[in-house]
Amino acid sequence: GLTPAELLRNADAAMYRAKAEGRDAYQFYSADMNSASLGDLLLENQLRGALERNELELHYQPKVCATNGRLVGAEALLRWRHPDLGLISPGRFVPVAEESGLIVPIGEWVMREACRQLQVWRDAGMMPVPVAVNLSAHQFTQGKLSSLVEEVLTETRLPAGLLGLELTETMLMRDVDRTIETLNILQDMGIDLSIDDFGTGYSSLSYLKQFRVNVLKIDRSFVNDIHRENTDGKIAAAVIALAHSLCMNVVAEGVETEAQREFLLAHGCDQFQGYLFGRPVPAAEFEKALTARRMGLPGTVLAKLHEDVTSI
Repeated sequence: GLTPAELLRNADAAMYRAKAEGRDAYQFYSADMNSASLGDLLLENQLRGALERNELELHYQPKVCATNGRLVGAEALLRWRHPDLGLISPGRFVPVAEESGLIVPIGEWVMREACRQLQVWRDAGMMPVPVAVNLSAHQFTQGKLSSLVEEVLTETRLPAGLLGLELTETMLMRDVDRTIETLNILQDMGIDLSIDDFGTGYSSLSYLKQFRVNVLKIDRSFVNDIHRENTDGKIAAAVIALAHSLCMNVVAEGVETEAQREFLLAHGCDQFQGYLFGRPVPAAEFEKALTARRMGLPGTVLAKLHEDVTSI
């Protein structure tokens, strides 16, 4: 840039790119950053109206018991069905939502919609399983989380045990004292709490034992090559042992092969989540998994049900 205004604008573009890269990152300005920033701005403007236009939806991915393959839970995953662009990946629009602050109303919608759907299944006698939603750092730190959870549960007449919240290590470590206070309130309410993507953040073991959480989720990056002779298998086994020593259960994410399942089962993993047992699917399709559960069918059958539907 030649003018002060251009220099400041270009510096902002480099700053936002560096922030998107994560902690302790830096970026030099390049011309493509302005086009990317413009694309994000356009996406943000459309995202602002996505809620009102009912373009957001939740897909549900099963969690199954490691020992018998039965459906025991689900994770609600956000999707944006854009009228022109089709299904937009969360990896594309969630960072924009976080940067703009839109993640707070969107996150509230996710919680309300998941609980509304649970209420529908419960009222229909479908015996729903607990559903977990992902929290953003903005939601967790804004100070209204426990009151929002209580309000949503009251509105939908749901028992607290049907709602789970997933938080990242990095999020928990931002303000440890406040984290402990918030987790204690949510635990006393009966909410199931999970640390998501465990092993990729910065948590200290001395703090981990103070966090009242129920579940550690092994990040998929440690599961991909877990059955081969490398450190991933050792890390996963250590996480499972650590969690059990703290009276926590362990969910392995990204389980896609029998070899991965067998390794994790041999090392005591409690639950599996991944394409081997089912992809994230819309609520209407996930009902087939609830029906299969009522019939006592294992998780591998749930995955087959999904394959049969998507192949039509």
